[in-house]
Amino acid sequence: MSADDSLPESDRIDGAPHPRETQEIFGQDGARDAFLEAFNAERLHHGWLLTGPKGVGKATMAWQIARFLLATPKDDGGMFGDAPMAAKSLQIDPEHPVARRMIAGSEPGLFTVRRPYDEKTKKLKSQITVDEVRKLKNFFSLSATDGGRRIVIVDSADEMNVSAANALLKLLEEPPADTTLLLISHQPSKLLPTIRSRCRELRFTPLGVDAMAQALEQADVETDASAAMAELSAGSVGEAIRLSHSGGLQIYQALVTLFSGLPQMDRQKALQLAEMAAARGADDKFDLLLNLIDLFLMRLARCGATGQPPLVEAVPGEGALFARLAPDARKTRAWAEVAAEITTRSRHGRSVNLDPAALVLDTVWKIQETAQM
Repeated sequence: MSADDSLPESDRIDGAPHPRETQEIFGQDGARDAFLEAFNAERLHHGWLLTGPKGVGKATMAWQIARFLLATPKDDGGMFGDAPMAAKSLQIDPEHPVARRMIAGSEPGLFTVRRPYDEKTKKLKSQITVDEVRKLKNFFSLSATDGGRRIVIVDSADEMNVSAANALLKLLEEPPADTTLLLISHQPSKLLPTIRSRCRELRFTPLGVDAMAQALEQADVETDASAAMAELSAGSVGEAIRLSHSGGLQIYQALVTLFSGLPQMDRQKALQLAEMAAARGADDKFDLLLNLIDLFLMRLARCGATGQPPLVEAVPGEGALFARLAPDARKTRAWAEVAAEITTRSRHGRSVNLDPAALVLDTVWKIQETAQM
């Protein structure tokens, strides 16, 4: 495998280290222990499906498993047939030759399948095509490397088109010797059932507050609000990094401040939000604002349905606002219905390139209308 650092990588989060550069995984001990148990029991499956929400460590663990397997020679029973010592960790010394080659993108025993960069459009392609899977033929034709193992990481399997998925299925049905395939999936229900059935699953869960704080520190993200980030990102460190770099917490605070006046609305504050979304080059901020409005309404409806404030407030005053806006079942239903309506309208507005300012204002007026019901 070779890497060109000048090209964008579909499996890299902007502003964060690539998974191959990340040493520690936080909050996913269950998945790690399940893999080590299989490895130590010599039940290493040829196909592994790493499932869970985006940004919770699946790709990092895939690279960690690959590094571990390539740096751990296959055991042939030893001179006297002694049982091998059980591995207790996936950690490999960063100075190990395999680790150094993986960082450099020159490890011959590893191949990554991901969305390619299109030189014509100067953009990443929207899908993993069959051509990317077919490249594995050349990879497997190479002689086995140190330890005799070869590793394939597919990130993410959800992005394969039909032809690519069928080509990969053939490999899972008749895997080459000494090969381990690591498939990363955020939505495994959308994969071919035959792909799922031929893999052993490792499940990943959202990160808690402590694990989020550790992961953000490792990624060199400065934040004193790891609890809030864990809430707004639904336990996804990848999403928390995006929020941190794009001012997501400040935007959410602005939304809560705006909606704190409901059923009245501060028109000037609403116009400021709309102007931010409509600014030149602010497409990412526009999308983030729409997503945070969806998140606000979802959290509001959930608190109304349970009758309980959020366990952790994303911003001060959020819990009291939710209790006031959704005091009973009737209002909770109204918020749930408007949340679904706004999500649909936002998606349609984006698809037809509706003016961002108009879409934002239309959304906040709809929220005001619901609060006045």
